[in-house]
Amino acid sequence: MTQTNSANRKFVLAERPVGEPTEQTLRLESGDMPVAGAGQMLLRNEYLSLDPYMRGRMSDAPSYAAPVEIGGTMVGGTVAEVMTSDVKGFEAGDWVVAFGGWQDYSVSDGTMVINMGKDPKNPSWALGVLGMPGLTAWAGLTQIGQPKEGETLVVAGASGPVGATVGQIAKILGLRVVGVAGGAEKCAHVVDVLGFDECIDYKADGFRQALKTAVPKGIDIYFENVGGAVFDAVMPLLNPSARIPVCGLISQYNATSLPDGPDRMSLLMGMMLRKRMTMRGFIVFDDFGHLYPEFAKQMGAWVASGQIKYREEMIEGMEKAPAAFIGLLRGDGFGKRVIKLSA
Repeated sequence: MTQTNSANRKFVLAERPVGEPTEQTLRLESGDMPVAGAGQMLLRNEYLSLDPYMRGRMSDAPSYAAPVEIGGTMVGGTVAEVMTSDVKGFEAGDWVVAFGGWQDYSVSDGTMVINMGKDPKNPSWALGVLGMPGLTAWAGLTQIGQPKEGETLVVAGASGPVGATVGQIAKILGLRVVGVAGGAEKCAHVVDVLGFDECIDYKADGFRQALKTAVPKGIDIYFENVGGAVFDAVMPLLNPSARIPVCGLISQYNATSLPDGPDRMSLLMGMMLRKRMTMRGFIVFDDFGHLYPEFAKQMGAWVASGQIKYREEMIEGMEKAPAAFIGLLRGDGFGKRVIKLSA
């Protein structure tokens, strides 16, 4: 089933997963193409972003955003072409960043839609380094991390779209940067291509000691997007007045119970008190969306000059999206995962 100009393929939530999503969690359907009414525009989605937060939308547990209803179209960021428009500031042929979901076509009134013009360069990058993941990295580091030249930063998921960008920004700002990633290939990329000082393979034997050796002066900023065993290794290495921006906990998204081992909460709370550390969670558009213009100008300049390098993992075919998403949660991704919806 390929994209056409008359039908609308879409993935809907078929069930609420318990633990890891399966191929049965989402169901592919085909129906009539939607029709835009007064004050609306019709968007043809070209690229779909795959992001860990989507696992939370599959659950009806209390969260910062409403869950997808059973039978509802799965949510997601998209890059799309405007087909028809009755929205001021948008016309047919414009390329936009929107939240069109896991489907070929969507209708929008222009809310939360960014116009990229008629011929943007690398349009799919607006779902990665120039979009939500890039803003997450930039805002979390600069606004919460408060980096200072000469400090040491550790970031997990260092080969992913957020972690890779966090580390590169930190290097530009004069920090020592240590990444954590899964596997020798990813770690080599993080050091040789992205320019981190070191990268520690969390899957290798001796991970805790290797991390300790890599940060002889301790850790001033830990950018948290993984949790689990990585945070367990980081925690005793945190310096007084350490800052911990928390944008995600991907290791916990499929969990159905608390992690094994002793309760770490009292230990963490005691450390935060004694060392006067700051740990702050954030939802990027809710907390820092107003900074998007400043981010876009700065990140655009860094990318254009080559100071920030970006790896995109393009997967062609809507039907491959569920398996690609499941793999993303397992840590299989290498760079920013994007689904190309059209042939």
